[in-house]
Amino acid sequence: MSKYHLLVIPIAIGILAGGFLAFYLEPESNTKKLTPSKLIEDGSPVLGDNNASITILEWGDYQCTFCYKFHQNTLNVINENFVKTGKVKLVFKDFPLNGPDSVLAAEASYCANDQEMYWEYHDELYKNWGGERTGWITRDSLDNFASNVGLDLEIFNTCLNEQKYQDKVNALYEFGREIGIDATPSFLVFNGEEIIKIRGNQPLEVFLKTIGEL
Repeated sequence: MSKYHLLVIPIAIGILAGGFLAFYLEPESNTKKLTPSKLIEDGSPVLGDNNASITILEWGDYQCTFCYKFHQNTLNVINENFVKTGKVKLVFKDFPLNGPDSVLAAEASYCANDQEMYWEYHDELYKNWGGERTGWITRDSLDNFASNVGLDLEIFNTCLNEQKYQDKVNALYEFGREIGIDATPSFLVFNGEEIIKIRGNQPLEVFLKTIGEL
């Protein structure tokens, strides 16, 4: 158990529609009651069936080494066996730890979403990952990624120039900190009754066990 941290939190209030989830912050005296909708809102579009009973919420950074490794390996198995089969849905929220370039990449992903190509652009960013704080995220590289997935560059660049989603990305970061996210990747895996927190790029077996428990 020393290699990973799982925090299972029982349902706090079960009589309200959807159920309230109690997510215990550090210290435990500081608590935040969250619904599934509160956890999901303002993040990425849902990948998978909206009606899937289990949600994996990933907090990530496009420059993060272990986020990249998760997307190159573990996520593919989860996607094929659980997302595409309707058992699990995935949501991504930005937690840009690595500075302005990470914020800019996150903004670009939401500009891509304006053209209904969020996940295509998201995957293209990780496909072209170039390390942490190495300078691979630039306006030129973001334009190249946009071209690769077929975005309208004029609309895309107008969105970036206007910094349309900068406040959104910064707010996601602050919300993550508020509920105890302090590393990337971090995951909240939940149904209507429990949240299980997974910190870091853990082995596939950890995710399989977590999904099984829920």
